[in-house]
Amino acid sequence: MHIPPESNGAGAFWRGWLARFQAKSAEPRRLTVDDVHVVDRPMLKRAIAGTVVGNLMEWYDIGIYGYLAVIIGRVFLPDASGGAQALFSLGVFAVTFVARPLGGVVLGQLGDRMGRQKVLAFTLIMMAAATFLIGVLPDYSVIGVFAPILLIVLKLAQGFSTGGEYAGATTFITEYAPDRTRGFYASLLDMGSYLGFAIGAAFVSILQLTVSAEAMEGFAWRIPFLVALPLGLIAIYFRLKIEDTPAFKEARDAAERATESAEASPEAPKSVLALVRAYWRELLTAFVLVAAANTVGYALTSYMPTYLTQTLGYDEVHGNLLTLPVLVGMALCIPLTGRLSDRIGRRKVLFIGSSTAIVLAVPAFLFMMHGETWSTLLGLALLAVPVTFYVANLASSLPALFPTSSRYGGMGISYNLSVALFAGTAPVIMESLVQLSGSALAPAFYVIGTSIAGFVAVALLKESARRPLPGAMPSVGTDAEAAALVEGQDTNPDLDLDELFPERTSDQA
Repeated sequence: MHIPPESNGAGAFWRGWLARFQAKSAEPRRLTVDDVHVVDRPMLKRAIAGTVVGNLMEWYDIGIYGYLAVIIGRVFLPDASGGAQALFSLGVFAVTFVARPLGGVVLGQLGDRMGRQKVLAFTLIMMAAATFLIGVLPDYSVIGVFAPILLIVLKLAQGFSTGGEYAGATTFITEYAPDRTRGFYASLLDMGSYLGFAIGAAFVSILQLTVSAEAMEGFAWRIPFLVALPLGLIAIYFRLKIEDTPAFKEARDAAERATESAEASPEAPKSVLALVRAYWRELLTAFVLVAAANTVGYALTSYMPTYLTQTLGYDEVHGNLLTLPVLVGMALCIPLTGRLSDRIGRRKVLFIGSSTAIVLAVPAFLFMMHGETWSTLLGLALLAVPVTFYVANLASSLPALFPTSSRYGGMGISYNLSVALFAGTAPVIMESLVQLSGSALAPAFYVIGTSIAGFVAVALLKESARRPLPGAMPSVGTDAEAAALVEGQDTNPDLDLDELFPERTSDQA
């Protein structure tokens, strides 16, 4: 059809009509093999090693403080009562989480702009240095009140760096992993976390079994903190071997092209306020889920040594040793629940986590209160059940709430604000509830309350298993999978072409 090139209104009308007709009659955008990202297996292995080792290092640092909390309370606040010392050491632990939201905001913004790998290397260096400095920090007998003040400063530095660690590690691994196995690969992060915690617990327990109580309070408590430096150097070596994710590179390139053409790009990283305005529902969902999962998680890890010794009367060695086999067993089961979520969906597995926390919390604490070794182990194991189903799937579920350009920032805000208000304060809140109520069962009801909120959040969560991350093309493990995905794109329930290609919707409007 020929339209005369005259510039009158009729000619402009017909040219516009023809353009719209051709756009509507054109074939809608479809997925091609070139669109699908095939994962580089060697790079995926390096990414897993770099993130898992770093996460292990982070939780080793958290773990050794938790298991030395009673001793640290006596060393840095020697003139206070036993209860005040316990609350002080747990309060210092909670201080770490005060700095996490700031670290999450600052490092999350940098991670979305500079790249995931650079920021993750920085967080690990800062964490290792702060932990080592705690090991050489003079105690109260040497510098008086400055000792607890400097301890708080170093824990704040740890918190700031940790604010970017987990958010960055989960973002990194989910962007590298194939869609169909993202739950399994992301769960390896939390397996590393709890193994790191278990290694810290084992180290402290070995010291307590081999040196006297006087030596433990004199110098030996410092050794686990000093070991953080060589462990940190090893972790940093692994982390420097990895590259930024293909998803981040694609989003960065798209944003740069839009900048050059002076166009607004959805791929450009958002400021904090813009991110909150755009994704407040996703941020709130993530906040509640993290609060529920980490309340029971930190009850099992950071609070249990204090609970078993201060409330149930176990000596410090047995209080630490009893949690060790449970932590190791739980860490080994976490990848299994991650793989389960790839098969049946994230929401179903998270529903199991929230439901079992509600049902098993009271029986778990009752068994521990029974006072026998077997009953305490059984109570700890019951408490580990919801943690295993919860944490294994947060690492894959939460990053899928946000697009590539704002994923690190969204995770940094939601995750760290939640752990600051709920997870980091869980030990001190639970100990305060015990002391105020006089009931050793009080922590169970705190776990139940947060998991009821978590159950509601899971109901509002969008299923993300086996599906591409928002703002990214599908990711598969082999070329054959890419060809099969393209061939079956019209009947694949995990593939929404309108989400992958938003222009399809505008063309059809």
